[in-house]
Amino acid sequence: MGFEGIGASVRRKEDARFLSGRGHYTDDINRPGQLYAFIKRSDRPHARIASLQTAQAAAAPGVVAVFTGADMAADNVGGLPCGWQIHSKDGSPMAEPPHPVLAIGKVRHVGDPVAVVIAESRQAAKDAAELLEIEYDDLPAVATTLDALEPGAPTVHDEVAGNVCYDWHIGDKAMVDAAFARAAKVVKLELTNNRLVPNAMEPRAALGDFDTSSGDFTLYTTSQNPHVIRLLMGAFVLHIPENKLRVVAPDVGGGFGSKIYHYAEEAIVTWAAGKLRRPVKWTAERNESFMSDAHGRDHVSTAEMALDADGTFLALRVATIANMGAYLSTFAPCVPTYLYATLLAGVYKTPAIYAEVKAVFTNTVPVDAYRGAGRPEATYLLERLVDVIAHDTGMDRVEIRRKNFIPADAFPYQTPVALQYDSGNHEMTLKAALEAADFAGFEARRSAARAKGKLRGIGISTYLEACGIAPSAVVGSLGARAGLYEVANVKVHPTGSITVYTGTHSHGQGHETTFAQLISDQMGVPIDQIEVVHGDTSKIPFGMGTYGSRSLAVGGSAMVKAMDKIIAKGKKIAAHLMEAAVEDIEFDKGTFKVAGTDKSKTLTDISLAAYVPHNYPIEELEPGLDETAFYDPKNFTFPGGCHVCELEIDQETGVVELVNFVAVDDVGRVINPMIVEGQVQGGVAQGVGQALLESAIYDSNGQLLSGSFMDYTMPRANDLVNISVGTEITLCTHNPLGVKGCGEVGAIGSPPAVINAVVDALKEYGIRHLDMPATGAKLWQILQANRPKMAAE
Repeated sequence: MGFEGIGASVRRKEDARFLSGRGHYTDDINRPGQLYAFIKRSDRPHARIASLQTAQAAAAPGVVAVFTGADMAADNVGGLPCGWQIHSKDGSPMAEPPHPVLAIGKVRHVGDPVAVVIAESRQAAKDAAELLEIEYDDLPAVATTLDALEPGAPTVHDEVAGNVCYDWHIGDKAMVDAAFARAAKVVKLELTNNRLVPNAMEPRAALGDFDTSSGDFTLYTTSQNPHVIRLLMGAFVLHIPENKLRVVAPDVGGGFGSKIYHYAEEAIVTWAAGKLRRPVKWTAERNESFMSDAHGRDHVSTAEMALDADGTFLALRVATIANMGAYLSTFAPCVPTYLYATLLAGVYKTPAIYAEVKAVFTNTVPVDAYRGAGRPEATYLLERLVDVIAHDTGMDRVEIRRKNFIPADAFPYQTPVALQYDSGNHEMTLKAALEAADFAGFEARRSAARAKGKLRGIGISTYLEACGIAPSAVVGSLGARAGLYEVANVKVHPTGSITVYTGTHSHGQGHETTFAQLISDQMGVPIDQIEVVHGDTSKIPFGMGTYGSRSLAVGGSAMVKAMDKIIAKGKKIAAHLMEAAVEDIEFDKGTFKVAGTDKSKTLTDISLAAYVPHNYPIEELEPGLDETAFYDPKNFTFPGGCHVCELEIDQETGVVELVNFVAVDDVGRVINPMIVEGQVQGGVAQGVGQALLESAIYDSNGQLLSGSFMDYTMPRANDLVNISVGTEITLCTHNPLGVKGCGEVGAIGSPPAVINAVVDALKEYGIRHLDMPATGAKLWQILQANRPKMAAE
């Protein structure tokens, strides 16, 4: 058996069951006597519910019950809570209008749930839903942030004047204004970060069960953080004590942030199971996912950079309008504030930054975190702005970055927007990426492509992100309504095998392998004797789940602390068994040794003694070898890197073809290089999708026009290219593993690299900027519009 610890490219343990069809997802779970729910959703973006008649639906074959918002309100069911509060510039709390589980009185976006039909089969429930008699009084709607802020615009919530959720800011405005006043040049850019639909491979599903003998509820759900769902749903929505509510998230087929939140369907099936005394299952159809899963991004921004005569950045000023959708999703308020504006320094030593963020309600699906969550938006703004600065000043785009980089010897580096970066080396990742992409040889390739009728461009993106959001005390002061620590329980069994229970959750990241490698490396146990358990609140101490690339940096660090406790106790047992002083016991690769002697005991010897304590220091130690640890980080971690994209545009069609993509990232210590490579490649694929293909589009009346795969274009294999992944390492200085996180870097660094390459390919057409997505149709229009000008010149 080869090396399996930290740094080994061990094949993923979980893939055998996934590839052979033995994964166990929520929709695979069926309970005796199970019923099926179908949710009737609004087809109106904004309307009063004038009448809702359920009698015909309730009388349909196979129907057991029909419930409405009025039924739930009568049973004291609360609204869906928001987990983060932001305060506006003037100190006032954000507007936080009610978010009913089923609509009461009004619907506020297409897809808003209005009623639920529960029947003996899914088809019977769906058929009966067509018999619901709903009369609407249509109301004017607003679909975009700019329309929502127009004077006299329709209000999404009567109690929220002007549709403004909050008007927030960060930074020293006076310092920034002074820098702009003395600047030799100011470069301004207006840009949009397009709205995205997450589209995880597995649609959301929920199964509620009620045990009539114990009064216990169980919810099986497609969630990234089951303990948070238990807390929010139990305490705020259904008022079920946590000891009577179990939440299980089995295998989850992708999340990308969209399965973090507490959704209405989870509360509906749990509540209905209690009312009907039978299990109730709901599984989304794909068209439902488009109008019920939280969307991502949707920022409209203006960015200005003040420069001196040599191109040094003096100050950055940013104004962003962020779309919240019709209601506040669980963590929506923090995405365009503390996960976005605090990252506007990026990799640059800009001495002064001021950002204003106005969050608005619209008649659209709620918006929340999507892979990267605020950091892609910040990176896209910065890296497009830097390329535009190079364009406007005539400076080289690589050299202007180098000139303004935070030097490697400046860490720890305090930014003007709250964060302090602990480590990094941006020149190192830039140099490695440019070499891997043969940046120096690009102009020859451009000329060769031109001879074949192709426009070739190359784009770079140098980025930094923040992961493992923390510490709890700090985020609490910033509005978080939960702690952000993590827990691990490590149990060494009598014969030396290990089970680790973690509060994080795996939905494609490979935790069962990576965490097993971590345990194997420290405890000296083969990974096939290590089991990783997650996703069940009845088995695991309270944990905070997986998002923000936190699992290894926070959850893995908790495991290290728990293993340290195991080893410390093991040393005491070993000292007793070998009649030595505890201080003389050393532990390495699964063996306890007396220093300077040939005396030793294996981990199995120690664990067996712990559980069969015939010769055991019973007065000093309790039996067993089972330890729990919590880890609350001291700071964020800060991965960074450089992405380089090379592409060609067909002059006749506008279609873009990627020809090369290089990603060099600093993610700290790498546990499994193969898994890191896969994570980065997957993130790049999503970033390419945003840059070239994807966009959730509403018409002016609030109707979702891109509500299926017929109209919403996802990246496919032939839209991509072999993605070259490299790593350069600077260690995180404040967690015991030195890790930073890799799950989101691909989606953060790639969109600006792609758009920068598109703009570079169009340089002879005089294009300074274009918004994502750079579709073939959009580029064809640019090419056609500029051809007469080109011919005349």
